[in-house]
Order: sequence, then structure tokens, then C-alpha cells
Amino acid sequence: MNVIDAIKERRAYRSLEFVEISDELINDLANKAQIAPSCMNKQPWNFIFIREKEQLERLFTALSIGNKWVEDASMIIAIFSKPENDCIIGERLYYLFDIGIAAAFIILRATELGLVAHPIAGFKEEIAKKILEIPNEMILITLIIIGKHSKTINPILSEPMKLGEKQRPPRKQLGEFIFLERYNNKFIEKRGKQ
Repeated sequence: MNVIDAIKERRAYRSLEFVEISDELINDLANKAQIAPSCMNKQPWNFIFIREKEQLERLFTALSIGNKWVEDASMIIAIFSKPENDCIIGERLYYLFDIGIAAAFIILRATELGLVAHPIAGFKEEIAKKILEIPNEMILITLIIIGKHSKTINPILSEPMKLGEKQRPPRKQLGEFIFLERYNNKFIEKRGKQ
């Protein structure tokens, strides 16, 4: 699978089935994050790969109510850092951008390997940090849920979530978020081959 195919195939599915998580898989995903670009090569990211059943169950207690589907995860990747780990340019805290790139590399590689890699924000940060023993000064940015996509739709999903399992949710038109040269010059999308 090439990068274009991985981008097109990537979906944030919530219907998961178990897949064995090997040390080789963890190493593979970590290596892809390792080579992501970052401001002045500061590499501000930290990852915890959680695959042990008991630790996953502890982490499930930190999930928000709408993320009960996560309990079918085979692995969760916690991504954390702090602003000082990367460039701070005026008011801009660059670490979130750089970490987003590293997370995207993991997500695309997981997709290429036939896995679901679904990032979530719906968790209680302080509880999750305590369970994972992440230092207080760090910010737990996201959890990436890893599993194999199940063709059987998880019955605990809401109706909109179930619909999202069947078809890709609608995307904004390019003209809604792309501009040329300046903000008031909206991009006119040309329909054609994608």
C-alpha cells in the first residue's frame, strides 16, 4: 500500500476485534514516529504502548462515557509531552504540531498494516496520567486506540456512530477551509481525479 492508499483507507472505526500485538508491531509503529519531522529536531513526543489486559482495563476507567467501544481495543498508545520539550516561538507552542505529525505517521502505518488507529480525546486526563504514571508536568494529549476492524457493528454505538461505521462521515468542501494568497480569497475546488 502506498501513502495515498493509506490516507484514503484510514478510518476512525469503532467496531473492533482483537488482534495480537507483538513486540515487532510496537517497534514498527515506534520507528515510524521516530522519523517524523520536528522543530529543530527536538522530537518532543513520548509514547506509552499499553497492551497488557489488566493495564488496559485500568485505563478503561478513565474513558468518557461515549468511548465504551474502546474496551474492544487490542492496544492503546498514550501520547504525552510538555511545551518546553519543543520550540516555543513567541506565543506559539510548537509541540502539539510536531506530535500531531508523529501521531499521523503511526496512524498511517497502522492503516497500511490493516489495523484501525483511532485517536480519541474523550478521557479524564488526570486519572489516565495516574494509571500510566505520567509525571504531573506532562500533558496527555491523546490516546490512539488500536485494533482490527470488525465487520460486525458494535451494538453499543449510537446511531450516528453506527452510520459512521458504514460510510465515511461527510467532509468539508475544500472551499470551506482553503484560501489562496490571503484569507478573503477562497479556493475554488476543481472536480476531478483524487
